[in-house]
Amino acid sequence: MDLKGVYTALITPFKNGTIDEEGLGRLIEFQLQGGVDGIVPCGTTGEASTLSYEEHERVIELTVKFVNGKIPVIAGTGSNSTLETVELTAKAKKLGTDMVLLVAPYYNRPTQEGLYGHFKKVAENVDIPIVLYNIPTRTGVNMLPELVARLAEIPNIVAIKEASGSLQQVADIYRLTKGRFTILSGDDNIFLPMMALGARGVISVLSNILPQKLKMLSKAFLDEKDIEKARTLHMELMPLFQAMFVEVNPVPVKESLYYMGLVEKELRLPLVPLADKNREYLKTTLREFGLLKRE
Repeated sequence: MDLKGVYTALITPFKNGTIDEEGLGRLIEFQLQGGVDGIVPCGTTGEASTLSYEEHERVIELTVKFVNGKIPVIAGTGSNSTLETVELTAKAKKLGTDMVLLVAPYYNRPTQEGLYGHFKKVAENVDIPIVLYNIPTRTGVNMLPELVARLAEIPNIVAIKEASGSLQQVADIYRLTKGRFTILSGDDNIFLPMMALGARGVISVLSNILPQKLKMLSKAFLDEKDIEKARTLHMELMPLFQAMFVEVNPVPVKESLYYMGLVEKELRLPLVPLADKNREYLKTTLREFGLLKRE
């Protein structure tokens, strides 16, 4: 499967403390109409860390159902326990997901060799394409380029979502894998410079609310080879790139979808709604882009 373009790191909508299944369907239909290349449920943006195992599996099941084979589903199944990761990955495969996204184990801070053993174990036990996920600010551990190059030799490890924020690291991964390993940006605001260094797509937060524009940016650079057009689109989107991270993700994007009339404004503790000042900033930005549908 050729990974290229825009993959939406989908939020998980809640209503009255449970998964809003109708809301999830609306969001996925919105993404399909927006022309994205894939859906990524149960990641950081999907508040996976606060989902029960039953809820986690239900979100994957519903996403596969609502997508209905139109685009790939890449389900987040990572954990800081290798055994749990294997079990959840196997379940996701059974539920029909096309690929899985595996975050680096968090909190226990394994060595590079420990990380290698973790991902190798999952790859050997579940025959499904795996996308690695490196986000040191969340996990407390950085997957170094040399490690990624080793993991890239395992046949069913096919890509990495790179969210270290380091362009040098992106360049090193590309160099060490000789451009044969797929790199996806995990940061909307450096999607364009990452493509210049060899990235072939993005797992995006912003595409939750503006999928068409992210797709246009991706297409301009990767397909049309029009750097000036891609730069113009990047500059146009910069206020939204910044607004989506005015507080910790996914709080701003989730509130944005509420103001767009797509979901309820509901998070799970320990996440809380935006501070008043940041909410007004967000609403002003949405208004400027014509996205504010309700106050």
